[in-house]
Amino acid sequence: MQLEPSFPEIHDTVQKLCSQFPSEYWRSLDAQRQYPGEFVKELTDSGFLSVLIPERYGGSGLGLSAANAILEEIQRSGCNGGACHAQMYTMGTLLRHGNESQKERYLPAIAAGELRLQAFGVTEPDSGTDTTRIRTKAERQGDKYIINGQKVFISRAGHSDLLILLVRTTPREKVANRTGGMSILIVDIREAMDNGLSIKPINTLMNHASTELFFDNQGIQHSPGPRLRTLH
Repeated sequence: MQLEPSFPEIHDTVQKLCSQFPSEYWRSLDAQRQYPGEFVKELTDSGFLSVLIPERYGGSGLGLSAANAILEEIQRSGCNGGACHAQMYTMGTLLRHGNESQKERYLPAIAAGELRLQAFGVTEPDSGTDTTRIRTKAERQGDKYIINGQKVFISRAGHSDLLILLVRTTPREKVANRTGGMSILIVDIREAMDNGLSIKPINTLMNHASTELFFDNQGIQHSPGPRLRTLH
């Protein structure tokens, strides 16, 4: 049986980076319920958060084993990988389901640290564990999608530039398959704030920068294409 690579050089470099952020740093942040911006910036500048982005878009183009090594060492060294791990996996949605224009627009900027893609909006107050029952909807009106609805327990939305958002573009009762009629949108939080989107912090036991999102006729341009995919 072939073993997965262990990436000792990654473990060593990440351990040295994490040594700059001792337990006192994390206790202080937790007490003040603040986001570890300096820590995330160091990881970004060192290229660790773009490890899964293909080289053609400015990333390292490595696989899950490398990402696992990074997060494993962050946790082993006493730091909090939950503050930044979404930068790795949320971009996977864009990479798999975005068109080439979207990939070229966003992925190099994410890899360079110019954009943060840290938030993924799925869960809602009334849907429970059944994601097919989400009610947040996006209606096509001309060259825009108009979004209305609510998301809850969305981590890091207040510290992200972009949001991957799961919505219904066709009502559940009008689709043959209950998983149909759902779409994934890219929302630029910087443009949406106070323009139909409001973000309310939620105090939780663990400091994950959890938030509640409210969409009130929030419009996003259809071109060059905020929709990543419609699920059929």
